[in-house]
Amino acid sequence: MLRKTPAQRVALAVFGLVIAVVFLFPTYWMFTTALKTPAQILSPDYDLIPLSATLENFGNAIAKPGFSTFLTNSLIVTLGSVVFALVAGLLAAVPLARMRFRGRKGFILLVLVSQLAPLEALFVPMYLIMRDADLLNSLWGLLLVYVAFTLPFTVWTLRGFVKGIPIELEEAAMVDGCGRWGVFRRVTLPLLGPGLVATSVFSFITAWNEFLYALVFMRDQDKLTLPVWLSSFRTAFGTDWGGIMAASVIYAVPALIFFLLLQRKLVGGATAGAVKG
Repeated sequence: MLRKTPAQRVALAVFGLVIAVVFLFPTYWMFTTALKTPAQILSPDYDLIPLSATLENFGNAIAKPGFSTFLTNSLIVTLGSVVFALVAGLLAAVPLARMRFRGRKGFILLVLVSQLAPLEALFVPMYLIMRDADLLNSLWGLLLVYVAFTLPFTVWTLRGFVKGIPIELEEAAMVDGCGRWGVFRRVTLPLLGPGLVATSVFSFITAWNEFLYALVFMRDQDKLTLPVWLSSFRTAFGTDWGGIMAASVIYAVPALIFFLLLQRKLVGGATAGAVKG
C-alpha cells in the first residue's frame, strides 16, 4: 500500500473537516436558534455566533402541557421495542445462522423483502390489523408496531454477526462440557456485543423518531409521544421557532445519551485473537 504524501494527508484532513462541518451545521444552527430571543430569530441578520443567549425557550418548552407524559410514553414504546426486537431477533438469528432446516432460505428471503417495504406502504394494513386486534389507542399496540418495523433489520444484522463468530469456539466449549445453552450464554452472546449494540441503536432511533403511526393510532392526548408534541409548536397563529428549536434539542438528548452509553461496544474485531493459530 502506497504511503500518502504530507500534501495528500492535509487534503484529506481538510476534506473530512468540510464534510463534518456540512453535517454538523444544521445541529449547530438548531442549538443557537434555541438560545435566541424572538427578535433575534426573526432578524434578517444571520449571526452565526449569537451575541446574547437566553434559556427562556427551553423553559417554555419543558413547561408546555403534556411534556412529561409524552416523554414517558416515548420512553416506554421506544425502550420496549428495543428489548422485544433484540430478544426476538436474537432467537431467530442464531438458528438461521447455525442450523439447516427446510424452508430456511425462503424465510431469510422473506426477512429481506419485509425490510425493503416502506413504512408508508404498510400504514393501511397495519391500521386494519391493530383495529381488528383492538390495539388502537394503546401504547402496547404502538410498541408492537415499532417491533414489527425493526425486527427484520435486527434478524438480518444479527444473523451476519452470528455467522462471523468462528464455530470452532462453540465446538471447543462443547468439548469442554458446555451444553448448547451454556455455549450460547458464555461464548456466543458475549461476542455478539457489537451486533446487539448496532441493532439496538437502529431500533431506538427508528422508534424514537416515528411520527405518523403515533399521530394516527393514538386518540387520547395522554397517549401521544414526543414527535407529536413537537408538532404542537406550530399553530394557526404561527410557529414558535424558538420553542420548537429548544424542544428539538431536548428531544435529541435521550437518543444522544443512549448512543453514548453504548458507543464503546461499537468496535469491530471483537473476536480478534480468540482463536489460537
